[in-house]
Amino acid sequence: MPNCYIFAAGDTPDTVYSVPGAGDLVIAADAGYRTCLALGLQPDLLVGDFDSMEAPADFPDLLRAPVEKDDTDTLLAVKEGLRRGCDTFHLYGCTGGRLDHTLANLQTLLYLRRQGARGYLYDGTFTYTAIENEGIEIPREKEWALLSVFCLGDTAGGIVEQGVQYPLTEATLTADFPLGVSNHILEDTARVSVARGALLIGWER
Repeated sequence: MPNCYIFAAGDTPDTVYSVPGAGDLVIAADAGYRTCLALGLQPDLLVGDFDSMEAPADFPDLLRAPVEKDDTDTLLAVKEGLRRGCDTFHLYGCTGGRLDHTLANLQTLLYLRRQGARGYLYDGTFTYTAIENEGIEIPREKEWALLSVFCLGDTAGGIVEQGVQYPLTEATLTADFPLGVSNHILEDTARVSVARGALLIGWER
């Protein structure tokens, strides 16, 4: 299945860490079009309500939504990528600026997982993804790389963290105590799993 690359209007990254290949889908969410242009990328599709910028009059594939809607522009782009058969999503320009939109974009990672897809959200130094009732392996990309794990929901149980400075075994994380913040990856690969619940995982590139 093709990968989907979504560019939103938050902080513009210096580098695209996973480069779109032949057959991949590149979507700009509203003013994320400017993010694409700043990175030298031409999106295949432009979606949004265009309250952040005027839609280009000559763009060949544009999906306009009303301003009064339930979905953020980024979530609209995600849903369109799913509709077109993508199962791996790379999200850029989704942090910085308004904190509420950053939080919404992090929640969108769990939405993707529950649709059977996997999302990766990139900021200046970290990559984020979500897992639910499963495990994931995370390669160490730099010496003494940071790893943070947060509960996405009320409680997550049966958590195991291996290959890190502060390992966990059958641990519980809750939404009111950030126990999983600022761990360190010590081995070539760290392993995080959760038996019951959902986790947001971020690791340093």
